[in-house]
This record gives sequence, C-alpha cells and structure tokens, in this order.
Amino acid sequence: MSRLLKTTILIADDDRSHRLMLTTMMDEWGFDTAEACDGEQALDIVRSKPVDMILMDMRMPKIDGIEATRAICSYNPSIPIVIVTAYSSIPTAVEAVKSGAFDYVTKPIDFDTLRVVMERALEHTRLRDENESLRGELARFQTSELTGASPAMQKLLEMIALVAPTDTTVLITGESGTGKGLIARAIHANSARREKPLIEVNCAAIPETLIESELFGHEKGAFTGADKQRKGRFTSADSGTIFLDEIGELPLPMQAKLLRAIQEGEIQRVGSDGAIPVDVRVIAATNRNIEKMVKEGLFREDLFYRLNVFALAAPPLRERVEDIPALAQGFLARFSRKSGKVVRTIPPRAMDLLLRYTWPGNVRELENAMERAVILLRGDSISPAELPLPVQAVEEQGEEKAPLPRPAENGFGEADLACIEKQAILNKLQETAGNKSEAARRLGITRRTLKLKLKKYGSETETD
Repeated sequence: MSRLLKTTILIADDDRSHRLMLTTMMDEWGFDTAEACDGEQALDIVRSKPVDMILMDMRMPKIDGIEATRAICSYNPSIPIVIVTAYSSIPTAVEAVKSGAFDYVTKPIDFDTLRVVMERALEHTRLRDENESLRGELARFQTSELTGASPAMQKLLEMIALVAPTDTTVLITGESGTGKGLIARAIHANSARREKPLIEVNCAAIPETLIESELFGHEKGAFTGADKQRKGRFTSADSGTIFLDEIGELPLPMQAKLLRAIQEGEIQRVGSDGAIPVDVRVIAATNRNIEKMVKEGLFREDLFYRLNVFALAAPPLRERVEDIPALAQGFLARFSRKSGKVVRTIPPRAMDLLLRYTWPGNVRELENAMERAVILLRGDSISPAELPLPVQAVEEQGEEKAPLPRPAENGFGEADLACIEKQAILNKLQETAGNKSEAARRLGITRRTLKLKLKKYGSETETD
C-alpha cells in the first residue's frame, strides 16, 4: 500500500480496546494516529490539529458518528471520513455517507477491505488537491471563450501557463474568431509585465502609409499633417507588451523595421535620426499561413523566425465540439443578464443543432448566435427558431452553405476555379450577413481584395 509520510489518522471510538487494535494496525501501516473517545472529542481534535483521515465509529456517547460527521464536514469538508459500523447499522452508515462521509466498513473489520478503502480515500484527496491546484493555475486564463474541457483547449491552456511568465516572443495562429486576442491578453495578464501596459494593434486596420508612424511615432513636421510629436505604440508599450494582430498584413518595408525593433530593442521615429530604446515583449497573431507567405516572398523569413520563437495554435471550434455546450450556456447567461431576460436553458433539439453546425466563424460566431437568440427570445428557453438560419439549415438541409462545384474528371479548369472562388466568397458573405470586413477576415484576404473580386464577378453590393 502506498503511503504518505506523516499522514495522521484520527480514530474516533468509545471502545478503548477497539481503538488500541486500530492504532496498532495504523502504526504497522506507517501512519501517525490520534485518538478520540467520542464524537465531541473528535470534533475538538479536528479543530485543533491537522488530520488527514478519520475512522469514525457509528455509535458513541455525547455525539454519535452521524452528528460528528456532519459537524466535521461542515467545518472542513476536505477530510475523508470512513464510518465503522455494525451490519445492523448499515442504513445509518449509508445516511452518513450521504451526509459527507467518504465510505464505510463493517464490524468485524476486514483489514484488507479497510486498507483498500483508506487507500482510495487518500488517493481521492490527493487527486482533488492536485486538480484544485491545476484549476488555480488555469483559472487565470478562464474567460468564457478560453474555457474548455476538450483536449485541444486543455493543451492550449497548459502551453499558455508555460510561456506566460517568460519574456519570449509568441506567435499565435488560428482562424478568425478562435480567440487569438484573448490568448494574448491571458499571456500578458500572467506575465511579470502584468502591471504595465498591453498595447493592441490591428495591423490590417492601419493604412500602409501610416503604419510606421502608428507603431514607432513621428516628430513634429515629419510629414504633412504632423503638427505635433507622436510617441507611437511601441513607446506606449515600454516595459509592457505589444500585441500585433493580423501581422500577416504588415507591408514588407515595415517588416524590416519591425525586425530591427525586436532585435535591437530600439525604434526610430519618423523624421528623427536618433534611436529610442524600448523594452517591449512582442506577441503577434495571424489567421494566414505565414510559412506559405514566406515561401511566396510576401513575409520576411528572418522576421518569421524572430516572431515564431514560441508558437501557439488556437483550435477552431469544430475541433473542440465538446466545449460547445459550456460555451453556449456561458454566452446565454451573459446576454441574459445584459438584456434583463430570464433564459433558463437550451433544449436538446436546439443544442443538437449547435453541436452539428461546423461554426466557420468559430467562437465569435457562436457568441453572436447566442446574443441574437436572446434578443429574439420571447420565452425562457432557446428554440431552433431563434438560432441563425445557417444553424437551422443543419436540420433542414444537412449542410450550412451552398455546395461548391465539383471538378471535372480531368481536374479544375480556369472557369471552374473562378466559379469556386466566387461561390466561396458568396458563402462567406452569407455567413456574415453581407459584412465585407468580416468576410474578408474569414477568407484570409484584405477587404480591398474582396471588393476587387466582387467587382470582377459582378457581385459588388452596397452592404458592408
């Protein structure tokens, strides 16, 4: 039997000879012991000294085993209690287990059975303590979108826990809507820089002509409209963290300047000849295939390796289906509080649709779906009617979007590829209710490229 050194077993029994027998056996098994002649004394001992387990006799004067168990479980529920009872008292022992005891053994005691029960109780306590410790470590990362019991999310959380305390540069990859920004915030919040700024920059949202000034700042008069000095995002993030989202959209000339800033730990403002030292941890994210971009000459190889010191991949929602119920319920609770509505549950039929839909927009799309459902809801539970049409279509059509053309036997021709591209774009626009910016993000292209392709295919609309 595996034992923990200095494990103390409290033996509570009014029969002195029985206590002596159990004390002798515990000593042979390598445990320390404490003795109580009744339930009242047992409770006093628990309140005055550490106890790892209790062997509690059922029938004792003053306070019997049932009452003592309830009192001890109320005071310290982490102590496993094993009830010792006669065969005639088994129903009472079962009641004690329901009141908080771990298990029971019957008199006359079978010591092999007692050893097994004690081992189980100690192992249960050990595992519970380890789980609580792990939950304590991971709880720091548990926002609604990062919550998940799936292997993919547990692995991600473990990796975040490892890299967060360091100053290592991190590259987060993953599809749009998988929570890359949340991962970056979790890393910063659990780093030594947590008290310093976290500056977030969406590289895709800044015009190419302004990106250098936005990141590194500029001097007064550096260019037309520069009527005052600007610090820049790197200076604002000094001693903290800068999160460069959509790093794949950074123009090549700017990539070289970013590489220098990371390698040298200094920046140069537009219009200035002097270098400014900065102490900044860099976290970058992208939904694009950066390695492919490197091969195509669209992203600097040296910058890629500088950013990719520690890589994290945010799993798409379709690879963590088991997390959907908890995520959906979490969003439901949040939007219910926000709207002032009382929404109690997601019935099986609606949950089945949520589980079967492939969620191309990932957690963000699920979040939007639950917010929409709460807005439309008139009762107290979500029905399929409140879910977005693509989710409802899982049941009605067995698929979420229009099928793509199939290739000819000799492969795709140029017209086929154009047709496929057009249909893929229209599918994304349908999924995003015509929002071009979001559709572009999901397709992995810029909004300008999307508009050019829509114009090419004669599908340009005024929606955004």
